[in-house]
Amino acid sequence: MKVKDIAEAAGVNPDTVRFYTRENLLKPTRNPDNNYQQFDAEDLRRLRFARKARQLGFSLPEIRQILDQADDHHSPCPMVRDVFQQRLAEVEREIQELQQLRQRMTTALAAWQEMPDGTPDGHTICRLIEHWEDPAPAEETGGQNDGRSQIDDRREER
Repeated sequence: MKVKDIAEAAGVNPDTVRFYTRENLLKPTRNPDNNYQQFDAEDLRRLRFARKARQLGFSLPEIRQILDQADDHHSPCPMVRDVFQQRLAEVEREIQELQQLRQRMTTALAAWQEMPDGTPDGHTICRLIEHWEDPAPAEETGGQNDGRSQIDDRREER
């Protein structure tokens, strides 16, 4: 199969096939007549696997590690369970933080509907933000109440 053929068979675009080939997750041979990459059924199986793993939230290094273990005839399933369990706990924490952020945003927006617009006067920048007080108790934010979440911090790091 050529790049286009394996991409169609796996339901991905050709760039995805090229990416996974560059990352050595797929190992095509070269056609000696035209030097085109030739993919086989094993490449298709690996490509479909990588696609499903990505949909489940596995990173590229994790997928590589899973495939490497399988290539060495070791079951990657225990590692998959461990990684997935950790990832699920992480996602649940992020959802909780996002729900708290949503509540703060809803509360702030409701309060801001009643506040007048202000013009920066050298003492204020935007009264809406400067005069907003987070009504959430400190326990909800782990003792810190700066109106930010760990998700906000992670976004700034990117």
